[in-house]
Amino acid sequence: MLRPEQMSKISVTGSKRVMNDVIETLHELSLVDITDYDGSWEGFDPGDSLEGADETSSMLVTVRALINILDLDEEEVGPSESIDLSDAERMLQDVITEEVNELDDRRENLRDRRREVDEQLDQMQLFADLGIDLDLLWGYDSLDVLVGEGDADAIDGALAEADGIDEYEIFPGSDADSVAVFAYTDDDGSLDDALVGIPFTAYDVPRKRGDPESNIAELEREREQIETDLEQVENDLDSVRINYGNFLLALEEELTIEAEKTEAPLRFATTERSFIVEGWVPTEKYDELAARLDEEIGGRLEISEIKRAAYTEQGGHQEAEVHDDGDQGGAAADGGRVVPDDGEPTPEADSDTDEVVTDGGRTDGDLVTVEDEPPTVQRNSKIVNPFEILVRAVNQPKYSEFDPTIALFLTFPLFFGFMIGDVGYGLLYILIGYTVYKKFDTEALSNFGAIVVWLGLWTMLFGVLYGEILGLHFLEWFDIHPVIEKGISDREWAVTWLLISVIAGWIHLNIGYLFNFVEEWQVHGSKPAVVEVGSWLLMLNGLWVFIFSTLGESTKPEFLVGSTAYLNEGPLGFGFTGFPAIAGIIGLALFFLGILILLTGPWYEVVEFLVPLAHTLSYTRLTAVLLAKAGMALAVNLLYFGAYRDEEGFHFMHYTTPGHVSEKKEIVFGGLSNMGTHITAGPLELGIEGALLGIPVYLLGHVVVLAIGGTAAIQAIRLEYFEFFEKFYEGGGKKYEPFGHERTHTSDN
Repeated sequence: MLRPEQMSKISVTGSKRVMNDVIETLHELSLVDITDYDGSWEGFDPGDSLEGADETSSMLVTVRALINILDLDEEEVGPSESIDLSDAERMLQDVITEEVNELDDRRENLRDRRREVDEQLDQMQLFADLGIDLDLLWGYDSLDVLVGEGDADAIDGALAEADGIDEYEIFPGSDADSVAVFAYTDDDGSLDDALVGIPFTAYDVPRKRGDPESNIAELEREREQIETDLEQVENDLDSVRINYGNFLLALEEELTIEAEKTEAPLRFATTERSFIVEGWVPTEKYDELAARLDEEIGGRLEISEIKRAAYTEQGGHQEAEVHDDGDQGGAAADGGRVVPDDGEPTPEADSDTDEVVTDGGRTDGDLVTVEDEPPTVQRNSKIVNPFEILVRAVNQPKYSEFDPTIALFLTFPLFFGFMIGDVGYGLLYILIGYTVYKKFDTEALSNFGAIVVWLGLWTMLFGVLYGEILGLHFLEWFDIHPVIEKGISDREWAVTWLLISVIAGWIHLNIGYLFNFVEEWQVHGSKPAVVEVGSWLLMLNGLWVFIFSTLGESTKPEFLVGSTAYLNEGPLGFGFTGFPAIAGIIGLALFFLGILILLTGPWYEVVEFLVPLAHTLSYTRLTAVLLAKAGMALAVNLLYFGAYRDEEGFHFMHYTTPGHVSEKKEIVFGGLSNMGTHITAGPLELGIEGALLGIPVYLLGHVVVLAIGGTAAIQAIRLEYFEFFEKFYEGGGKKYEPFGHERTHTSDN
């Protein structure tokens, strides 16, 4: 789980006569993440696309354009079907493309005209507001006319002071912004010049006659006709979707597969008569790959496992040469070139047998290969697998890194459940998560739903321990005291949870540093591991051992160490009074030793020497959210049920009303449910009017608490990303993308 699946670098060498068969087999198996040839080998060039690649690509572009135009939804198509490409090409060109393009062009023309009509309607509304016939706003020889939106008073002031304006008249509309200006001017442009600097937006006056209302009615009739025509076009496109949607999606899939195959040689190293393809395959799948290629192509290939990735060398993996004395051997290397015994830098094929002629074994030196990092295949169980989406949200793990998914699975829901801790909310989270998980087919949403289910399960578990359901202490209904309490009304519990949060952070950060220590040791060696990681481990543990020791007990809070420590005789009562003073001295010594060790390496990091303190204290946010959420639920329940306080503590008034509370009990709040005419149902007594009117308030309040409580996930994931991941996880690995295609609309036949 912590390490990705081991990968092997393989090489397949053969004659071009069998290249098509190799491509078909590799694509069908979908096991090899092909390494693109970079042109670095002398005598080898990238291959050329297979025959028909251009035609396939052209058809694929057309099909994808049609799918986009039709806005096809893969979830709404019918069953898959077999596609005959020769017949598909005729149907695509002669039937579908012509019909869809014609409908799409008509739809775009109608949409353009609708936009124009909408703009004209907006302007015509302004003309109608003026109450002036359209033919009075244009066609003058001696008058300049401007119609638009602006401040009539500002326009009047500007025209009164302007030169070149003999006479003018302003007609404001009923709307303060609409205005028409008529003016006698000395020359063209004087009216426009006079309004420079005045907020005024001029509109072109349509060359129409009659009152604006008639023109508005005409435009509205045209718009209705456009909408009718658009609806007809959409109905016609719906018919095309129904008739050809499945066909187009299936054809797109088939063409995508065909394009992948025909363009595959572009990734190969080739000579005039031979080819070499390299790639990564899961080590445990190598034998299956080799056996299948041998079965399909026979002895006409050389198949080699040339490298096996490990996790122990600088650069992220160890490239171990895999020697094979059997028939499946690879081309040998000499100075970075494939060199058979005859001195030619290419493995050639016998013209009669198609068998690859090589040197028959390996020579000394490195194997010829295109250097690249192995892809990462995260190896987690089905239960843990959904949490990979949270890891990839940061980045794909590197092959050399620990995969933190299992750690995230064990701690993230635990943190969340601790903070929310309520049977009712937990059940609601489970229902929400399960609905998302079942309703959506996409991997991301399905995994998200599964994660929410896990959050709900842990929330229910802690809810049972806290004895709460929607903020109500349900265990008290059965005279059972809960195992633990949240501490919203008990200082000792609240402080205890702060201490527990700190200890949880201490452990969590230790795990992160230990992961990093192992990675550094395996990848870079012992010295970098001790200097760059071991120093922080010493600082973290030395500091907190000192804090939890009796050294300087009189200067530390009484709840932390000593006989009055909450971890000694507090609510949980672990009997822990603190580490002995000598442990505190050792802790301080280790803390300063860590600083000294760090100074021998990346000394500039010493300025962050308080990170072990600050990052551990950051985990107290778990308790802060716990108390905040409990307070919100308390407020909602207090508003509805009301509450009283006695010598035993705080109680909601489920079973009594303010009038029946004895003098020894202090009413905190009467509650909506206790207002109005009272009815009694067994031990429960409620005010009928207040109870009914308060139900919407009660439900809305808990919905808000449920939603805000969900933000606890943000706090929990923040601890994972910024405190835990930071210690050992960088990401940036290569995703495993095997050559192949998962069919969803077609079959192999």
